Amino acid sequence: MIGRISFVILTLVISAALVSYPKVGGPQTTSTSQTTRSSQTTSSFDGYDLVDNTGNIRKPAGFRDLYQILGTFVVLNPKVTMTGEHGEGHEMHMTYASPGTSEYYRKNGRFADGTVLVKEVFGTDNAQLTTGDAHWASGVKQWFVMIKDEKNRFPNNPLWGDGWGWALFKADAPDKQVATNRQGDCIGCHIPAKATDWIYIQGYPVLKSQ
Repeated sequence: MIGRISFVILTLVISAALVSYPKVGGPQTTSTSQTTRSSQTTSSFDGYDLVDNTGNIRKPAGFRDLYQILGTFVVLNPKVTMTGEHGEGHEMHMTYASPGTSEYYRKNGRFADGTVLVKEVFGTDNAQLTTGDAHWASGVKQWFVMIKDEKNRFPNNPLWGDGWGWALFKADAPDKQVATNRQGDCIGCHIPAKATDWIYIQGYPVLKSQ
């Protein structure tokens, strides 16, 4: 009798183990952290999730964590800031790109439709450190957002054209898009980079093959 009961218990234990163990090739559960990590590392060019049906662009949330850094420009004593105001002190321009941008560019020599670029403009602080006269980013001034558009999706919107959608956000109202026309507010600073799709790619080493 005891032996029969022991056999039944052992059978139940083995059955429970087989049910809970994932089958090869079958569906498996994925933790929330795994799903989040996967979505952050998957190459995607879904910049139009940031655009409404009239072409208004939102600044992407969490771009510092979710996007990849393309590179940084340091502008010493700018004569004129990127918004037409007189410069005050040095600036540091850090550019981020939506996941997969650099890999796609290295393979195809261009930006994919839907690519998002975010340029975050800082002032700077400096001090004499052991390495020398050190300067670092301090205090966000503004953000520029560009979305690659190969299909001329918004021909009647003055912030869309020349292959991109253009947007500007300032630090005093970080979620308010304030540019009104790409010709007057944006593209003037990009004219020297027209031959490289309006982007100063020389400052972005990750776009080049290693």
